Amino acid sequence: MENVKIKHIDVFNKEYEYIKSDRYRKCAKELVELLPDYFFEVSASSTGKYHPSFSLGDGGLVRHTKVAVKIAHELLENNSLGHKFTSDEKDLIIISLMMHDGLKHGIEESKYTVFEHPLIVGNYIKENKDKLTLNDDEIEFITRVISSHMGEWNTNNYSDVVLPLPKDKYQRFVHMCDFLASRKFLDVKFENNDILE
Repeated sequence: MENVKIKHIDVFNKEYEYIKSDRYRKCAKELVELLPDYFFEVSASSTGKYHPSFSLGDGGLVRHTKVAVKIAHELLENNSLGHKFTSDEKDLIIISLMMHDGLKHGIEESKYTVFEHPLIVGNYIKENKDKLTLNDDEIEFITRVISSHMGEWNTNNYSDVVLPLPKDKYQRFVHMCDFLASRKFLDVKFENNDILE
């Protein structure tokens, strides 16, 4: 079982390199280690309707996550856009996007996407804070931007939950990266689940 967890941590080796702080890079690995096995196996869309082809099929959710993180990295490294964020904020945004769909099918794997998954993963991070080297403010930042990553799609006919809308530049940025990563016109090429540059 330990080998499986090590392999899961290694899935984001390229993405960890985007994180400047050694402490935050360690935090990202701690969080990825908390993810359930299904995260590394399922498609980004349980119906196939709302995501591009690269994010469908086995491992599709990982590929969707990698694209959202890559979009964030590219935008944050662009001086015209990235100057609005501190180095720590950039790192926390990357970590947040790595985790945003971490419990997309719930704590116990559901067949379909669990609508309130942004809140579930936030609570899960808070419940496991003793296993993390993040402080309370950092956990609050991550869980707050994850909670609103669905943007305007914050209600659902099958749930009474109303997800928060993005209200600040951090929440809007995370939503934008997730939104762009889910656009069907994207055609990102992968090799061994890594984005081809």
